[in-house]
Amino acid sequence: MKNLKEQMALALVSIFLGLILSIQFKTINKTVGEGVLPTQRAQQLAVELKKIQGERDLQLKRLEELETKIKQYEKGEADKNVYAENLYKDTLKYRMLAGYVDLEGPGITLEINDPPIDLQFGEQYSPIVDELDIILQIVSILNAAEAEAISINDQRYTSYTEIVRAGDHIEINGVSTNSPIVIKAIGDPSTLESALAFKGGIVWQLENYDYIIHINQEKKIVIPKYRKIKEFIYSKPMEDGAN
Repeated sequence: MKNLKEQMALALVSIFLGLILSIQFKTINKTVGEGVLPTQRAQQLAVELKKIQGERDLQLKRLEELETKIKQYEKGEADKNVYAENLYKDTLKYRMLAGYVDLEGPGITLEINDPPIDLQFGEQYSPIVDELDIILQIVSILNAAEAEAISINDQRYTSYTEIVRAGDHIEINGVSTNSPIVIKAIGDPSTLESALAFKGGIVWQLENYDYIIHINQEKKIVIPKYRKIKEFIYSKPMEDGAN
């Protein structure tokens, strides 16, 4: 009789343990995927990420190859006659204006850093990424000073550029960035610096609010091209003489 009770007790314990293991197994399946352990899932995600990065790099390489071919075609046509050469120069000019060409030349670099850490809890403190209106004001001043190209943290500023707040950072042309904010502009270095750094000007105001400012004239600044592709869906060229 005693053996029967022990056997029944052992059977009940076995059933109970079986139920617990079954529940745990189902929970793991829901969390990391059926038949996959956490380490295996992490490895799978790493492989998928590497694959996506490889596809991105491949597309960028393909884009560069196509741009190289376009330049070869344009240059090849330009060598044939004066008309084609002028057409090539006009095309290059408009690509420069649209921001689709890497540019270099003299200009200035303006670096804006947040106030020192011991001032960051004051009532007047705010990180520079919160001051989008100030960043846009600087861009407007540089344009008024005839800057030929502008970048913000190495993102080309064009008429299609979007600058938006996103959490504790900002996105420029869809790329996340944070302080310090480094604005580069190609143009006459003295004119550009004077437009920003006169007494009462934008640099003076930023320094009054304890932002740390570095502004330098440069003999050679490199500004990258605008990387996003703009598709015209609703717009089309007007025919000559159309009202």
